[in-house]
Formats: sequence, C-alpha cells, structure tokens
Amino acid sequence: MLKIGVMASGRGSNFQSIIDSIKSGYLKATIELLITDNPDAYAIQRAKDNSIEFLVMKPSDFSSKDAYYSRVAEEFKKRSVELVVLAGFMRVVKKPLIEAYPMRIMNIHPALLPSFPGLHGQKQALDYGVKISGCTVHFVDEGVDTGPIIIQAAVPVYHDDTEDSLSERILRQEHRIFPYAIKLFSEGRLKVEGRRVIIDAPRSELDLIINPPIGN
Repeated sequence: MLKIGVMASGRGSNFQSIIDSIKSGYLKATIELLITDNPDAYAIQRAKDNSIEFLVMKPSDFSSKDAYYSRVAEEFKKRSVELVVLAGFMRVVKKPLIEAYPMRIMNIHPALLPSFPGLHGQKQALDYGVKISGCTVHFVDEGVDTGPIIIQAAVPVYHDDTEDSLSERILRQEHRIFPYAIKLFSEGRLKVEGRRVIIDAPRSELDLIINPPIGN
C-alpha cells in the first residue's frame, strides 16, 4: 500500500479528492502526513476530520529555504512516505526535497503545460484568448511547473468565462486526474524517460481520463 505525504497551502480540495479516492477503494494508499505552510489552511480541518497527522511548518521559521525543505524531507522520511503530493502548495519546492524524492513528487497545475506556468494559470489562459485549457499532473523538478508531464485533461474556454467559472470547470478535472496519476504510480505503471512519462495503460483507459465530455 502506497504511503503518501501531502503538502497544501489552502482549502485542500485536491487533498480531499485523494482522501475520498482512498476511502472508496479506488486508491490503495494511506496518507501518512499533511504538511502546510499556512496555519489557517482549511486543509488542516480536512486532516482533522479524517484523523490524518498534520504539521504546520512555515519557511519563515527556518534559516533558509534549503533548511526548510531539508526538514520537510526528514519528516516525510520518518514516516516512510514513498510519494509526495503537492495539493495546492503555493511555493516552489527546492533541491533538498527534490533530491530526497526524485521523480516521486507530483504536482497539479490548472493549465495545459507547458503553456501558462506559475501563478494564475486560469487567468493567463483567459487573457491569452485560448479556446481550450485544462489541468496537468506532472513530476516536480527544480523549475516552475517544468517537470515531466504525467497526465492532462482539457476543458473548453467560453467567451463569457470568468476566472472563477473557468477555475471551477478545471477543478472538476483536477479531482479526476490527480487520483488517477497517483493510482498509476502506486501500481508501477509510470516510467520516466527523459522528458517523457510512459504510461502502461490501454488507450481506451487513457481516453476516458484525458477527454472528458465537452462542457465539463
């Protein structure tokens, strides 16, 4: 059974989708620890509601970012965490954690990378005028949203969309593909070759994930 560590900064809706996927039996995993940099994050309440251990760790309490991420890695290692999941963690992860978990840190981004990396991917997509946006699960490297892409899902962008309406549509797909990516990892069905992530899955399975019904 896969042991997961989660990092989150806000409401933690993707954290909840992972919790729900475990409860339903879709994911054969346990969440060993939530680490948050925000003492007011609603993700903490989700952890409490589900008897998940959590730690509030603020970078400002450490001498450097490297010291912070070294401690984060240490806390995960103490609990034998095998995969680190960034579920709305609003900071760029640094080398000490990446080196402790190479190609074992997953992030979800609300745009179709490599387009619109960084903050406010939904607004960037709207401002650019694209007709298709979506979300991306990727492995984390030292860049900003530059790691190898695992899975993506697309959503239409309508002329009357706001940042909020597009964000809501994308979020529904995030809640689908993030647990799926974790499931693939837990089943040993992901292989990283350079920038490419090879998925051991039939095309029919991938099509159901990547191509949600139009309007969703």
